[in-house]
Amino acid sequence: MTSLQDLFGLAGRTALVTGASSGLGVEFARALATAGANVALTARRADRLDQVADELRGLGVQAAGFSCDATRRVEVEGAVAAAEAVLGPIDVLVNNAGVAPTGRAESYTEEKWRQALDVNLTAVFDFSQIVGRRMIERGRGGRIINVTSIFGALANRVYRSIGYVASKGGAENLTRQLAVEWAPHGITVNAIAPAWFPTEMTEGGLEKGGNRERMESNTPLGRLGEPREVWTAVLFLASPASSYVTGSVVHVDGGWSAW
Repeated sequence: MTSLQDLFGLAGRTALVTGASSGLGVEFARALATAGANVALTARRADRLDQVADELRGLGVQAAGFSCDATRRVEVEGAVAAAEAVLGPIDVLVNNAGVAPTGRAESYTEEKWRQALDVNLTAVFDFSQIVGRRMIERGRGGRIINVTSIFGALANRVYRSIGYVASKGGAENLTRQLAVEWAPHGITVNAIAPAWFPTEMTEGGLEKGGNRERMESNTPLGRLGEPREVWTAVLFLASPASSYVTGSVVHVDGGWSAW
């Protein structure tokens, strides 16, 4: 009989999570560590990474933070190399780093537009390409999980955020293209599309102008997500059990996208 550990256990594997200093990135890292993976953490805030790494080591796994700016490819290359030197070859990549600059489309600045695309799309490509090349060279496959958004396929009626929705839409189709191209190498590429979760990114706007009420009333389950409700999606897509799943987008949205 196949055990849950055989299906979903990650002991002996190494995962890298970007944007892992706060919010859902921390939850993804906790989930992977709970399943037994050693976890590399990247973000700009080294002190926060150290705190998260300390917590994960308490779960009996190896963990370390590697500070880098996801928009600077040379720093991404350095962080990936350092992570593999410390924790071993990366088997699972979770592209979670993201920003959501807001503003009306007619007055949206070029700076905001470039920031959204640089972090939410180009950095996803850079991390995927750098890690993917290493996976291909080793010849034992791997898992890449891109954290997109329900607004990768839908318009945002709560916030005006044209750069965010455009970049997340790009990341969603990037996921499909990488899945097709890297399938022969045994690398699966999927995405998780969350809806509204209370995180550092969203907390500033939750209580403004009835935003929370709009979020909840437009969610069939009638509430925001709880942070640990993203655990099962990342564990499934990272696990041996998902070996025949690639190019898919898993919505963790309380039914938002089902209307």
